[in-house]
Amino acid sequence: MIEVKNITKSFDGKTILHDVSATFYTGKTNLIIGQSGSGKTVLMKSVVGLVRPEAGEILYDGRDLLKMDEEQTKSLRQEIGMLFQGSALFDSETVLGNVMFPLVMFSNMTKGEMMDRARFCLERVNLKGADNKYPSEISGGMQKRVAIARAIALNPKYLFCDEPNSGLDPRTSILIDELLSDITHEYGITTIINTHDMNSVLGIGENIIFLNKGHREWVGNSQELFHATNEALNDFVFATKLFQNVKNYIIHNSHAVK
Repeated sequence: MIEVKNITKSFDGKTILHDVSATFYTGKTNLIIGQSGSGKTVLMKSVVGLVRPEAGEILYDGRDLLKMDEEQTKSLRQEIGMLFQGSALFDSETVLGNVMFPLVMFSNMTKGEMMDRARFCLERVNLKGADNKYPSEISGGMQKRVAIARAIALNPKYLFCDEPNSGLDPRTSILIDELLSDITHEYGITTIINTHDMNSVLGIGENIIFLNKGHREWVGNSQELFHATNEALNDFVFATKLFQNVKNYIIHNSHAVK
């Protein structure tokens, strides 16, 4: 579990996060949502340690990131997996080489052990047999799955995903959502996903943090979302007619859903 307590972050005199608190639960898909400029990216970067808040606490199972020394921070980073928006694969490395990269950098495994672990991770994301292909030879959805395999190679306790469905078609996005959800539950990972994809929010949103202008304004799950009274949240989530129709259907047929 990761707990964020009363963090404030400013850039050039402008406050981006205002006394934000949130809890990200182990074994659940925790989503951060909000309009562009709401502070969700700064919140994720603060939690992962890429930017340092002026005030507050960031607790990894009780360990305060902001009070760690260099050695403690290095040790924590080995417990973290990262899935970047653009996959960030190395073009000159094979699929297997990409997944092995964090193992080479941070583990004491033999080469054979690293290859076995990388192949296991690739099989877990349904990419068995793709070892010797290069990123340019596979689809965007497959590249994202390679990136997920790399992110879980070190068996992380915490997984951070920045817009994992960016640039993917709807069908592939659903597959990526389901994969992240399955891995989270299967391995008991604290997964935090920064997203603006409403299909992801409604599909795998077990713990949703909504930010508005740097303030945490709402917390709940995908079912509670349909009955939320926060005006800014409703404007954001149900901005399109399609999602508004979905909300109206759920509310008017709530007896059937139960």
